Amino acid sequence: MTALHGIRFAFGTLTVVPVRVTRWDRTAARAGMLSAPLAGLVVGAAAAAAGSALALLGAGAPLAAVAAVAVPAALTRGLHLDGLADTADGLGSGRPAEDALRIMRQSDIGPFGVVTLVLALLAQTAALAELFARGWAHGAAAAVLAAVAARLTLTLACRSGVPAARPEGLGAAVASVVPVAWALAAAALVTGAAAG
Repeated sequence: MTALHGIRFAFGTLTVVPVRVTRWDRTAARAGMLSAPLAGLVVGAAAAAAGSALALLGAGAPLAAVAAVAVPAALTRGLHLDGLADTADGLGSGRPAEDALRIMRQSDIGPFGVVTLVLALLAQTAALAELFARGWAHGAAAAVLAAVAARLTLTLACRSGVPAARPEGLGAAVASVVPVAWALAAAALVTGAAAG
């Protein structure tokens, strides 16, 4: 039952998949962060399907890559992009920690965030275009692998001993919920599956 709550937690917080999150406690958060790579697998599969469909229809590698980058943004409500922009704005400000956190909480996006987003999206698109140019299967595999690996970083970041940056918000709900041994086991499982 905890696994099901964890899957709901992961999909409810990390995707637009309409699931009902019935538990919002540390146990569900632990199972959810352990399930994060599974959410990445679904997001990555959708990205791979969109990119591959365009590549197989002859749209060309650049357009296939754009689709494979756009789908995860849509399926996650841009959560990862918003976090990246906030982090860039906070770190780029050069302010002390408290001021940087205040900047990161603001709803607008600053110049560091904009530049970082543009460069990150260009890099993702260029890398996927290169792989789709080698064949749709290469691009599809890369889209899936990237999405799973990205969500695995959540599992690792939520391991015991890593505190939340602030006492409120989603970060505080999932900080330090995954035992180190479980985080390493998840990393080994994902790495083994990716290598297979």
